[in-house]
Amino acid sequence: MKKLLVLSVAALGADLLRRHGVAALAGLPVRAMAPVAPAVTCVAQATLRTALPPAGHGVPANGLYLRDTFQSQFWCQSARLVKGPRVWEGFRARGGRVGLYFFQQSLGEAADEIVSPAPIHTHGGGMIMATYQQPDRVLGVANPVALWRYWGPLAHPKVGRGIARALAARIRRGDAPELLLVYLPTLDYELQRHGNGHPKVAASLRELLAQIDCLAAAARAQGYALAIAGDYAITDVTGTVAFPNRALRAAGLFATRPVRAMRYPDFYRSRALALPDHQVAPVWCADPEARERARAVLAALPEVEAVRPGVGGADWELVAKPGCWFAWPWWEDPREAPDFAAHVDIHNKPGFDPCELFFGRGPFRCSADVSRVRGTHGRADAPVAVAADPSLGLGADDALGFARALARWLGAA
Repeated sequence: MKKLLVLSVAALGADLLRRHGVAALAGLPVRAMAPVAPAVTCVAQATLRTALPPAGHGVPANGLYLRDTFQSQFWCQSARLVKGPRVWEGFRARGGRVGLYFFQQSLGEAADEIVSPAPIHTHGGGMIMATYQQPDRVLGVANPVALWRYWGPLAHPKVGRGIARALAARIRRGDAPELLLVYLPTLDYELQRHGNGHPKVAASLRELLAQIDCLAAAARAQGYALAIAGDYAITDVTGTVAFPNRALRAAGLFATRPVRAMRYPDFYRSRALALPDHQVAPVWCADPEARERARAVLAALPEVEAVRPGVGGADWELVAKPGCWFAWPWWEDPREAPDFAAHVDIHNKPGFDPCELFFGRGPFRCSADVSRVRGTHGRADAPVAVAADPSLGLGADDALGFARALARWLGAA
Protein backbone atom coordinates (compact mmCIF):
# COMPACT_ATOMS: atom_id res chain seq x y z
CA MET A 1 0.00 0.00 0.00
CA LYS A 2 1.45 3.38 -1.02
CA LYS A 3 1.93 6.04 1.65
CA LEU A 4 1.22 9.77 1.50
CA LEU A 5 1.56 12.71 3.89
CA VAL A 6 -0.58 15.74 3.01
CA LEU A 7 0.13 19.02 4.81
CA SER A 8 -2.65 21.60 4.76
CA VAL A 9 -0.99 24.87 5.74
CA ALA A 10 -2.91 27.94 6.88
CA ALA A 11 -2.11 31.18 5.04
CA LEU A 12 0.52 29.59 2.78
CA GLY A 13 0.27 32.20 0.05
CA ALA A 14 2.25 31.98 -3.16
CA ASP A 15 3.06 35.70 -3.07
CA LEU A 16 4.26 35.41 0.52
CA LEU A 17 6.78 32.72 -0.39
CA ARG A 18 7.90 34.64 -3.46
CA ARG A 19 8.42 37.79 -1.38
CA HIS A 20 10.69 35.89 0.98
CA GLY A 21 12.57 34.04 -1.75
CA VAL A 22 11.19 30.59 -0.91
CA ALA A 23 11.14 28.54 -4.10
CA ALA A 24 10.93 25.07 -2.55
CA LEU A 25 9.31 23.36 0.43
CA ALA A 26 11.09 20.27 1.79
CA GLY A 27 13.04 20.20 -1.48
CA LEU A 28 9.92 20.27 -3.66
CA PRO A 29 9.46 23.17 -6.11
CA VAL A 30 6.67 25.59 -5.25
CA ARG A 31 4.00 26.71 -7.68
CA ALA A 32 0.88 28.83 -7.40
CA MET A 33 -2.68 27.51 -7.30
CA ALA A 34 -6.08 29.22 -7.04
CA PRO A 35 -7.83 28.57 -3.71
CA VAL A 36 -11.41 27.46 -3.28
CA ALA A 37 -13.96 30.25 -2.80
CA PRO A 38 -14.61 31.32 -0.13
CA ALA A 39 -10.98 30.95 0.90
CA VAL A 40 -11.45 30.11 4.59
CA THR A 41 -10.35 27.12 6.68
CA CYS A 42 -13.43 24.91 6.90
CA VAL A 43 -14.37 25.38 3.25
CA ALA A 44 -10.85 24.62 2.02
CA GLN A 45 -10.52 21.55 4.21
CA ALA A 46 -13.96 20.26 3.19
CA THR A 47 -13.04 20.56 -0.49
CA LEU A 48 -9.73 18.77 0.13
CA ARG A 49 -11.55 15.88 1.85
CA THR A 50 -14.39 15.52 -0.66
CA ALA A 51 -13.09 16.90 -3.97
CA LEU A 52 -16.34 18.87 -4.11
CA PRO A 53 -17.03 22.63 -4.34
CA PRO A 54 -18.92 24.32 -1.48
CA ALA A 55 -22.23 23.77 -3.26
CA GLY A 56 -21.47 20.05 -3.11
CA HIS A 57 -20.14 19.61 0.42
CA GLY A 58 -22.42 22.28 1.93
CA VAL A 59 -19.87 24.16 4.06
CA PRO A 60 -20.54 27.90 3.57
CA ALA A 61 -17.77 29.28 5.80
CA ASN A 62 -16.29 28.58 9.25
CA GLY A 63 -19.75 28.95 10.73
CA LEU A 64 -23.36 28.27 9.86
CA TYR A 65 -26.86 28.93 11.12
CA LEU A 66 -29.28 26.19 12.16
CA ARG A 67 -32.77 27.34 11.18
CA ASP A 68 -34.57 24.63 13.14
CA THR A 69 -32.96 25.57 16.45
CA PHE A 70 -32.31 29.30 15.77
CA GLN A 71 -28.62 28.85 16.65
CA SER A 72 -25.37 29.98 15.11
CA GLN A 73 -22.54 27.45 15.10
CA PHE A 74 -18.97 28.58 14.64
CA TRP A 75 -16.10 26.09 14.58
CA CYS A 76 -18.42 23.15 15.19
CA GLN A 77 -16.31 19.98 15.08
CA SER A 78 -18.85 17.51 13.70
CA ALA A 79 -17.65 15.72 10.56
CA ARG A 80 -21.29 15.29 9.48
CA LEU A 81 -21.42 18.96 8.55
CA VAL A 82 -19.26 18.04 5.55
CA LYS A 83 -21.45 16.30 2.97
CA GLY A 84 -20.34 13.94 0.25
CA PRO A 85 -17.97 10.98 -0.12
CA ARG A 86 -14.39 11.30 1.12
CA VAL A 87 -11.46 11.15 -1.26
CA TRP A 88 -10.03 8.23 0.72
CA GLU A 89 -13.10 5.95 0.76
CA GLY A 90 -11.84 3.55 -1.91
CA PHE A 91 -8.34 3.61 -0.47
CA ARG A 92 -9.66 2.74 2.97
CA ALA A 93 -11.99 0.05 1.61
CA ARG A 94 -8.93 -1.72 0.16
CA GLY A 95 -7.24 -1.76 3.56
CA GLY A 96 -5.50 1.62 3.62
CA ARG A 97 -5.67 3.50 6.90
CA VAL A 98 -6.33 7.22 7.27
CA GLY A 99 -5.13 9.68 9.92
CA LEU A 100 -6.63 13.17 10.26
CA TYR A 101 -4.76 15.54 12.55
CA PHE A 102 -5.87 19.01 13.69
CA PHE A 103 -8.42 19.38 10.91
CA GLN A 104 -11.65 21.25 11.57
CA GLN A 105 -14.97 19.37 11.40
CA SER A 106 -13.16 16.08 11.95
CA LEU A 107 -14.80 14.53 15.03
CA GLY A 108 -16.84 11.50 14.08
CA GLU A 109 -15.04 11.22 10.74
CA ALA A 110 -14.65 7.82 9.07
CA ALA A 111 -10.91 7.67 9.72
CA ASP A 112 -8.60 5.40 11.69
CA GLU A 113 -6.86 8.12 13.69
CA ILE A 114 -8.25 11.55 14.60
CA VAL A 115 -6.61 14.27 16.67
CA SER A 116 -8.20 17.67 17.26
CA PRO A 117 -8.18 20.42 19.91
CA ALA A 118 -11.20 19.85 22.16
CA PRO A 119 -10.94 21.89 25.36
CA ILE A 120 -13.54 21.52 28.11
CA HIS A 121 -15.22 24.82 29.04
CA THR A 122 -16.10 24.72 32.73
CA HIS A 123 -19.16 26.26 34.36
CA GLY A 124 -16.97 28.71 36.24
CA GLY A 125 -15.71 30.24 33.02
CA GLY A 126 -12.40 28.39 32.92
CA MET A 127 -11.02 25.93 30.41
CA ILE A 128 -9.53 22.47 30.79
CA MET A 129 -6.89 21.96 28.14
CA ALA A 130 -7.82 18.77 26.29
CA THR A 131 -7.06 17.22 22.92
CA TYR A 132 -9.42 14.71 21.36
CA GLN A 133 -7.50 11.63 20.25
CA GLN A 134 -8.83 8.50 18.60
CA PRO A 135 -7.46 6.02 19.62
CA ASP A 136 -6.84 7.46 23.07
CA ARG A 137 -3.37 9.05 23.40
CA VAL A 138 -2.43 7.89 19.92
CA LEU A 139 0.24 10.62 19.81
CA GLY A 140 1.76 9.41 23.06
CA VAL A 141 1.00 12.66 24.90
CA ALA A 142 -2.30 14.01 26.18
CA ASN A 143 -1.79 17.52 24.75
CA PRO A 144 0.87 17.95 22.07
CA VAL A 145 0.21 21.70 21.96
CA ALA A 146 -0.72 24.31 24.55
CA LEU A 147 -4.21 25.33 23.49
CA TRP A 148 -3.84 28.90 24.79
CA ARG A 149 -1.17 29.17 22.07
CA TYR A 150 -3.58 27.83 19.44
CA TRP A 151 -5.80 30.92 19.42
CA GLY A 152 -6.24 34.21 21.27
CA PRO A 153 -3.84 36.96 22.36
CA LEU A 154 -1.20 34.38 23.34
CA ALA A 155 -1.43 32.46 20.04
CA HIS A 156 2.05 31.82 18.69
CA PRO A 157 3.58 30.29 15.53
CA LYS A 158 5.41 27.77 17.71
CA VAL A 159 2.11 25.93 18.22
CA GLY A 160 2.83 24.29 14.88
CA ARG A 161 6.12 23.05 16.30
CA GLY A 162 4.23 20.97 18.85
CA ILE A 163 2.05 19.51 16.09
CA ALA A 164 5.05 18.74 13.87
CA ARG A 165 7.07 17.11 16.63
CA ALA A 166 4.18 14.98 17.86
CA LEU A 167 3.29 13.81 14.36
CA ALA A 168 6.92 13.18 13.44
CA ALA A 169 7.23 10.96 16.51
CA ARG A 170 4.02 9.18 15.51
CA ILE A 171 5.39 8.53 12.02
CA ARG A 172 8.76 7.31 13.30
CA ARG A 173 7.02 4.57 15.31
CA GLY A 174 6.51 2.83 11.98
CA ASP A 175 2.82 1.89 12.32
CA ALA A 176 1.11 5.16 11.35
CA PRO A 177 -1.75 5.15 8.80
CA GLU A 178 -0.75 5.08 5.15
CA LEU A 179 -2.58 8.37 4.43
CA LEU A 180 -1.86 11.23 6.83
CA LEU A 181 -3.55 14.63 6.58
CA VAL A 182 -2.05 17.25 8.90
CA TYR A 183 -3.04 20.88 9.45
CA LEU A 184 -0.42 23.47 10.44
CA PRO A 185 -1.80 26.86 11.65
CA THR A 186 1.66 28.44 12.01
CA LEU A 187 1.40 31.42 9.65
CA ASP A 188 -2.08 32.55 10.62
CA TYR A 189 -1.38 34.65 13.69
CA GLU A 190 1.22 37.26 12.78
CA LEU A 191 -0.22 37.72 9.30
CA GLN A 192 -3.64 38.59 10.70
CA ARG A 193 -2.13 40.78 13.40
CA HIS A 194 0.41 42.67 11.30
CA GLY A 195 -0.07 42.06 7.58
CA ASN A 196 2.50 40.77 5.13
CA GLY A 197 5.30 43.29 5.61
CA HIS A 198 6.01 42.91 9.33
CA PRO A 199 9.31 41.34 10.50
CA LYS A 200 7.39 38.88 12.69
CA VAL A 201 5.94 37.32 9.54
CA ALA A 202 9.43 36.41 8.34
CA ALA A 203 10.08 34.73 11.69
CA SER A 204 6.80 32.81 11.38
CA LEU A 205 7.79 31.63 7.93
CA ARG A 206 11.16 30.39 9.16
CA GLU A 207 9.35 28.54 11.94
CA LEU A 208 6.98 26.95 9.42
CA LEU A 209 9.81 25.83 7.12
CA ALA A 210 11.47 24.08 10.06
CA GLN A 211 8.18 22.35 10.93
CA ILE A 212 7.70 21.16 7.35
CA ASP A 213 11.28 19.86 7.22
CA CYS A 214 10.75 18.00 10.49
CA LEU A 215 7.66 16.24 9.20
CA ALA A 216 9.10 15.61 5.74
CA ALA A 217 12.23 13.96 7.13
CA ALA A 218 10.22 11.62 9.35
CA ALA A 219 7.76 10.78 6.56
CA ARG A 220 10.35 10.10 3.87
CA ALA A 221 12.29 7.82 6.19
CA GLN A 222 9.12 5.69 6.42
CA GLY A 223 8.44 5.69 2.69
CA TYR A 224 5.78 8.42 2.46
CA ALA A 225 5.34 10.68 -0.54
CA LEU A 226 4.70 14.33 0.32
CA ALA A 227 2.18 16.97 -0.75
CA ILE A 228 1.92 20.48 0.73
CA ALA A 229 -0.90 22.93 -0.02
CA GLY A 230 -2.03 26.27 1.34
CA ASP A 231 -5.71 26.65 2.15
CA TYR A 232 -5.82 30.43 1.60
CA ALA A 233 -3.53 33.44 1.34
CA ILE A 234 -3.76 36.40 3.70
CA THR A 235 -3.80 39.84 2.11
CA ASP A 236 -3.26 43.21 3.74
CA VAL A 237 -6.14 45.23 5.15
CA THR A 238 -6.05 48.46 3.18
CA GLY A 239 -9.71 49.46 3.30
CA THR A 240 -12.49 49.82 5.82
CA VAL A 241 -14.43 47.31 7.90
CA ALA A 242 -18.11 46.55 7.27
CA PHE A 243 -20.63 45.62 9.98
CA PRO A 244 -23.42 43.73 8.18
CA ASN A 245 -25.52 43.08 11.29
CA ARG A 246 -25.47 46.76 12.24
CA ALA A 247 -26.98 47.49 8.84
CA LEU A 248 -29.56 44.73 9.22
CA ARG A 249 -30.43 45.92 12.72
CA ALA A 250 -30.89 49.50 11.51
CA ALA A 251 -33.22 48.17 8.82
CA GLY A 252 -35.31 46.32 11.41
CA LEU A 253 -34.23 42.88 10.16
CA PHE A 254 -31.80 41.88 12.92
CA ALA A 255 -33.44 41.75 16.37
CA THR A 256 -31.73 42.10 19.75
CA ARG A 257 -32.73 41.36 23.32
CA PRO A 258 -31.87 43.70 26.21
CA VAL A 259 -30.22 42.03 29.20
CA ARG A 260 -28.76 44.29 31.93
CA ALA A 261 -28.34 47.10 29.39
CA MET A 262 -26.44 44.77 27.06
CA ARG A 263 -27.85 43.72 23.69
CA TYR A 264 -27.84 40.02 22.92
CA PRO A 265 -28.94 38.67 19.53
CA ASP A 266 -32.54 37.51 19.31
CA PHE A 267 -32.46 35.01 16.49
CA TYR A 268 -36.03 33.95 17.21
CA ARG A 269 -37.33 37.34 16.06
CA SER A 270 -34.61 38.22 13.55
CA ARG A 271 -35.70 38.18 9.94
CA ALA A 272 -32.15 38.30 8.61
CA LEU A 273 -28.68 37.79 10.06
CA ALA A 274 -25.13 37.58 8.79
CA LEU A 275 -22.27 35.46 10.10
CA PRO A 276 -19.22 37.57 9.19
CA ASP A 277 -16.14 35.50 8.41
CA HIS A 278 -13.13 37.52 7.28
CA GLN A 279 -13.97 38.71 3.73
CA VAL A 280 -17.15 36.67 3.33
CA ALA A 281 -20.40 36.59 5.25
CA PRO A 282 -23.18 34.05 4.72
CA VAL A 283 -26.63 35.55 5.29
CA TRP A 284 -29.77 33.71 6.42
CA CYS A 285 -33.26 35.17 5.96
CA ALA A 286 -36.63 34.21 7.42
CA ASP A 287 -38.82 34.69 4.33
CA PRO A 288 -38.70 35.89 0.70
CA GLU A 289 -39.47 39.51 1.58
CA ALA A 290 -36.67 39.62 4.17
CA ARG A 291 -34.40 37.97 1.62
CA GLU A 292 -34.84 40.78 -0.89
CA ARG A 293 -34.69 43.54 1.71
CA ALA A 294 -31.51 42.11 3.21
CA ARG A 295 -29.91 41.90 -0.22
CA ALA A 296 -30.66 45.54 -0.91
CA VAL A 297 -29.47 46.70 2.53
CA LEU A 298 -26.21 44.76 2.41
CA ALA A 299 -25.43 45.52 -1.23
CA ALA A 300 -25.49 49.21 -0.30
CA LEU A 301 -22.58 48.84 2.15
CA PRO A 302 -19.52 50.50 0.57
CA GLU A 303 -17.26 47.56 1.49
CA VAL A 304 -19.43 44.95 -0.28
CA GLU A 305 -18.29 43.90 -3.74
CA ALA A 306 -20.91 41.23 -4.39
CA VAL A 307 -24.02 39.64 -2.94
CA ARG A 308 -24.30 36.18 -4.47
CA PRO A 309 -26.43 33.09 -3.76
CA GLY A 310 -25.29 31.22 -0.67
CA VAL A 311 -24.62 27.54 0.01
CA GLY A 312 -25.18 25.31 3.01
CA GLY A 313 -28.64 26.72 3.59
CA ALA A 314 -27.58 30.38 3.46
CA ASP A 315 -29.64 32.71 1.28
CA TRP A 316 -26.79 35.02 0.36
CA GLU A 317 -23.04 35.25 0.58
CA LEU A 318 -21.41 38.66 0.90
CA VAL A 319 -17.97 39.19 -0.62
CA ALA A 320 -15.86 42.14 0.51
CA LYS A 321 -13.95 44.45 -1.77
CA PRO A 322 -10.15 43.97 -1.84
CA GLY A 323 -8.58 45.19 1.40
CA CYS A 324 -11.89 45.23 3.30
CA TRP A 325 -13.41 42.71 5.69
CA PHE A 326 -16.57 42.00 7.71
CA ALA A 327 -16.88 42.29 11.51
CA TRP A 328 -19.53 40.58 13.63
CA PRO A 329 -20.75 43.28 16.13
CA TRP A 330 -24.31 44.58 15.79
CA TRP A 331 -24.03 47.45 18.30
CA GLU A 332 -22.66 50.99 18.07
CA ASP A 333 -22.60 51.83 21.78
CA PRO A 334 -19.85 49.80 23.55
CA ARG A 335 -22.10 49.52 26.59
CA GLU A 336 -24.46 47.33 24.55
CA ALA A 337 -21.78 44.72 23.85
CA PRO A 338 -22.72 41.27 25.25
CA ASP A 339 -20.48 39.87 27.96
CA PHE A 340 -18.68 37.43 25.65
CA ALA A 341 -17.62 40.18 23.25
CA ALA A 342 -14.48 41.02 25.23
CA HIS A 343 -13.35 37.42 25.63
CA VAL A 344 -11.97 34.65 23.46
CA ASP A 345 -15.22 32.87 22.78
CA ILE A 346 -15.13 31.33 19.33
CA HIS A 347 -18.36 29.36 19.74
CA ASN A 348 -20.74 31.98 21.21
CA LYS A 349 -19.83 34.77 18.82
CA PRO A 350 -21.98 34.63 15.69
CA GLY A 351 -19.04 35.48 13.48
CA PHE A 352 -15.28 35.21 13.31
CA ASP A 353 -13.46 37.72 15.52
CA PRO A 354 -9.80 38.41 14.62
CA CYS A 355 -9.69 40.99 17.43
CA GLU A 356 -9.31 38.02 19.77
CA LEU A 357 -5.66 37.95 18.71
CA PHE A 358 -5.06 41.16 20.69
CA PHE A 359 -5.23 41.95 24.38
CA GLY A 360 -7.83 44.52 25.39
CA ARG A 361 -8.29 46.64 28.46
CA GLY A 362 -8.33 44.75 31.72
CA PRO A 363 -7.14 41.25 32.62
CA PHE A 364 -8.23 38.30 30.49
CA ARG A 365 -9.97 40.54 27.97
CA CYS A 366 -9.39 40.74 24.24
CA SER A 367 -9.53 43.84 22.10
CA ALA A 368 -12.59 45.28 20.38
CA ASP A 369 -10.55 47.56 18.11
CA VAL A 370 -11.04 46.37 14.53
CA SER A 371 -8.38 48.80 13.28
CA ARG A 372 -5.67 46.61 14.82
CA VAL A 373 -6.34 43.78 12.35
CA ARG A 374 -3.94 44.13 9.43
CA GLY A 375 -4.42 40.88 7.49
CA THR A 376 -7.52 39.13 6.16
CA HIS A 377 -8.66 36.48 3.68
CA GLY A 378 -11.70 34.90 2.11
CA ARG A 379 -11.59 36.28 -1.42
CA ALA A 380 -10.28 33.76 -3.93
CA ASP A 381 -8.07 36.11 -5.96
CA ALA A 382 -4.85 35.58 -3.96
CA PRO A 383 -3.09 32.34 -5.02
CA VAL A 384 -1.92 29.74 -2.54
CA ALA A 385 1.33 27.81 -2.69
CA VAL A 386 1.51 24.10 -3.43
CA ALA A 387 4.39 21.61 -3.64
CA ALA A 388 4.17 17.86 -4.21
CA ASP A 389 6.23 14.89 -5.26
CA PRO A 390 6.01 14.77 -9.09
CA SER A 391 5.00 11.11 -9.03
CA LEU A 392 1.70 12.03 -7.39
CA GLY A 393 0.36 13.89 -10.43
CA LEU A 394 -1.17 16.68 -8.36
CA GLY A 395 -0.36 19.48 -10.79
CA ALA A 396 -3.79 21.13 -10.85
CA ASP A 397 -4.34 24.86 -11.29
CA ASP A 398 -6.89 25.21 -8.49
CA ALA A 399 -7.75 23.67 -5.13
CA LEU A 400 -10.71 21.71 -6.46
CA GLY A 401 -8.58 20.20 -9.21
CA PHE A 402 -5.88 19.39 -6.64
CA ALA A 403 -8.43 17.51 -4.49
CA ARG A 404 -9.76 15.62 -7.51
CA ALA A 405 -6.23 14.63 -8.52
CA LEU A 406 -5.62 13.46 -4.94
CA ALA A 407 -8.79 11.34 -5.13
CA ARG A 408 -7.60 9.78 -8.39
CA TRP A 409 -4.18 8.98 -6.90
CA LEU A 410 -5.76 7.40 -3.84
CA GLY A 411 -8.08 5.40 -6.08
CA ALA A 412 -5.08 3.90 -7.86
CA ALA A 413 -2.74 3.61 -4.84
